[in-house]
Amino acid sequence: MISLPPSEGTDRSTVLIVDDAPENLTVLGEVLGPYFKVRAANSGLRALRIAGSEPRPDLILLDIMMPEMDGYAVLEHLRAETATRDIPVIFVTAMDAIADEEKGLKLGAVDYITKPIKPAIVLARVNAHIELKQARDWLRDQNAFLEAEVMRRMEENVMVQDVSIRALARLAEVRDPETGNHLLRTQNYMRTLAERLRHHPRFEKVISARLVNILAKSAPLHDIGKVGIPDTILHKPGRLTPEEWVIMKTHAKIGSDAIEHAERDAERPIEFLATAKEIAHWHHEKWDGSGYPDGLAGTDIPVSARLMALADVFDALISRRIYKPPMSAEQATQIILEGRGRHFDPDVVDAFVADRDVFLAIAERYVDSEAVLMEKAIGMGMNTGQADDGLA
Repeated sequence: MISLPPSEGTDRSTVLIVDDAPENLTVLGEVLGPYFKVRAANSGLRALRIAGSEPRPDLILLDIMMPEMDGYAVLEHLRAETATRDIPVIFVTAMDAIADEEKGLKLGAVDYITKPIKPAIVLARVNAHIELKQARDWLRDQNAFLEAEVMRRMEENVMVQDVSIRALARLAEVRDPETGNHLLRTQNYMRTLAERLRHHPRFEKVISARLVNILAKSAPLHDIGKVGIPDTILHKPGRLTPEEWVIMKTHAKIGSDAIEHAERDAERPIEFLATAKEIAHWHHEKWDGSGYPDGLAGTDIPVSARLMALADVFDALISRRIYKPPMSAEQATQIILEGRGRHFDPDVVDAFVADRDVFLAIAERYVDSEAVLMEKAIGMGMNTGQADDGLA
């Protein structure tokens, strides 16, 4: 039994019938009119105009043998336009050769009805293809909704992840005289260096666009290990003794160990945690092998840590601290240049030089005010005459 749509109501589907013979339009209109909204066109050009206007038909019954533009040409035009390419087309024609039917189906017709028409067959075919179109439209809308929902949840997860990273990083900030702006500055320095170096022959196979984002995401955790350093050392006014310096240097391993524990708790590997662990553990290593904690040299130092080394030192040099004024950009640049091939990877220094103006713009955007630094120091009970080189 054929399940037909209701004969009344405004939500009926629209069928466009195209035929150059008025009598054929009349017959098809009488068959379909009780169940569908029917629009008619007596030429291919008029059919294209109607199909391209709103409301667009849900299905087209198309004659093949028409003057000026036959049904095949009309179908080709329909399929060539984004607005009409998905409208199902059924050929209605007196041509009954297999070759004609194959040609129509090859061009994209969904069905083929031969004349003289039989009302029951026309109704059954039209209703079936409209139901198929409605199902496809529903699936398309559902897929679009699901894609949007997946994207929303991914963005939400990224936001939660970023907030969590910032919260963890601020654990170190609470106990360190540096400010949260240090985290923002070094994060942006890292992104700038990585963007420059990902097109460098030495780095292009290592630094992808994805890694650039991971490096920037991971950077704020570089000194997370300072939460494990006693206040008597972390806030000591004046320089550290050799024994205290040994303890201070353990913040690198403390940080990487903490991140490694977080990795173990995760259900699956998390790429940014692996990168954050590298940065926390080795960002005080030096190109010539004189750094800590492991005395790595050259390319044995992970790329992430090599970038962080320069970003961290540059920020320490130009930043205002309660116990020291900021160093000028020229002085800081000279120190970075002197460290080329000693403290820093030479190509990382070259990338810094190429983007020095970007570094300075970042520093200006996230500059620390003296009032904030004083308030932070007083809140920690610090002696504002503390002396430190800022490179721990």
